[in-house]
Amino acid sequence: MENLNITIVQTSLFWEDRPANLAHFRELLNEIDEPTDLILLPEMFNTGFSINPEFCAEPMDGPSMLFLKEMAREKRVAITATLLVMEDGEYVNRLVFYYPDGRYLTYDKRHLFRLCDEARIFRSGEQRVIIPWKGWKLMPIICYDLRFPVWSKNRIVDGMYEYDLLFNLANWPIVRSYAWKVLLVARAIDNLAYVAGVNRVGVDGNGMDHTGDSMVVDHTGNVLFQAPAGEEEIRTITLDYEEMRLFRESFAFGLDWDTFTIH
Repeated sequence: MENLNITIVQTSLFWEDRPANLAHFRELLNEIDEPTDLILLPEMFNTGFSINPEFCAEPMDGPSMLFLKEMAREKRVAITATLLVMEDGEYVNRLVFYYPDGRYLTYDKRHLFRLCDEARIFRSGEQRVIIPWKGWKLMPIICYDLRFPVWSKNRIVDGMYEYDLLFNLANWPIVRSYAWKVLLVARAIDNLAYVAGVNRVGVDGNGMDHTGDSMVVDHTGNVLFQAPAGEEEIRTITLDYEEMRLFRESFAFGLDWDTFTIH
């Protein structure tokens, strides 16, 4: 199995300003000139974490989707981000994973944040999603999902690990940054998988400050990369599949995992 190169984009966002954010990300993505397979952008990359869907939500053929499709094609890589989507008269915080050939998969945020109106206004997702890419199996989660280990628990299915990389796209505020860093490491150890967490920096329209601390953690809990706090950073990290496979075989903790179903 080939290694997987992932590119973390930690940046500030323009509050509820889609054109400014799309222009900003076009500039940032055009700066990436090293080989990569997957580019990860923060949660609600086009508006910031807004609960103003009447203004910020768009249909699945809207400008943000067209932007992601265009950039994936131009860069010849997969790109993933989340945005507010209006669908069937309801609003969802939807992660989109665009392949270079124009195909895409989606995941709707399962756990909606109860300390704001996200839980009241948006529709919760109901399906776990496993995304195949370059022979790897990827599981997406969004921000607050990180606090719920059962939802993201890896499993062995037909003798194979369900996923190899868990990735989280977030707008996680500085006041809870300690939890962010600890939980990313914990999820890697829990699940014998790589974990990537991509967070924004800067102050949003609600006055919440974000320090970033985007991280990539390996299957042992070792931090391979942590972005500098409060700074914009674009970094490509190589994930070694063979190293993970050998660790899984040598320390077969997964064989002792409890079996369960999610309702």
